[in-house]
Amino acid sequence: MRSARTLVNTATYTDTSGVKRGCSALAMIAVAALVGGCAARAGVPRPFPGAPLPPGAVEPVPVAMPAPDPALPRTLPGVVTAALEFRGVPYRNGGSDPSGFDCSGLVQYVFARFGTTLPREARDQYRIGKSVDLDDVEAGDLLFFETIGSGASHVGIVIGGGEFVHAPSSRGVVRVERYDGSYWARRFVGARRVAAITAIPTGRPPDSRHVPE
Repeated sequence: MRSARTLVNTATYTDTSGVKRGCSALAMIAVAALVGGCAARAGVPRPFPGAPLPPGAVEPVPVAMPAPDPALPRTLPGVVTAALEFRGVPYRNGGSDPSGFDCSGLVQYVFARFGTTLPREARDQYRIGKSVDLDDVEAGDLLFFETIGSGASHVGIVIGGGEFVHAPSSRGVVRVERYDGSYWARRFVGARRVAAITAIPTGRPPDSRHVPE
């Protein structure tokens, strides 16, 4: 049986088995980045949320969040209305503004419009607020899913009727989907309610560490 060799320049033989393995590994990393990149920050994308930056890369400057809008109703359903305004906005890994969002960037941006400062990454947003059973979720609650690795790596906002709005990497735009569908149901991690949204009148957004349980 011949070994995996190829003729290069009609004179040099190169073993390609290692190259094939390397290409397969690179392909897997690329797929992981597309699926789980929603919680990465702007700048050089991480291969998965919370991963260290590549050697020589510089931590990007955080994108400025919008100022609280006093005209918006300070209710969780108001959050839904604001989030639905961004349907059709393109997905962008590390995106945190209306030019392009990833999942946690969309959630952070929407809540900032109500004066509530949330962490940037999905896994950290999962630590904020009050845990809610899936059967008890209401419009404006946050749903978290495990899309890569272990723990929360994707987030969306409940809009009611078994649906949520989010910024997935597949199909490329902010959209509405059912969270009880087979794909999301088997990846569900938990739901959180950011209760402070109903108690913030106007003014300076609170520090995320002070959002009550």
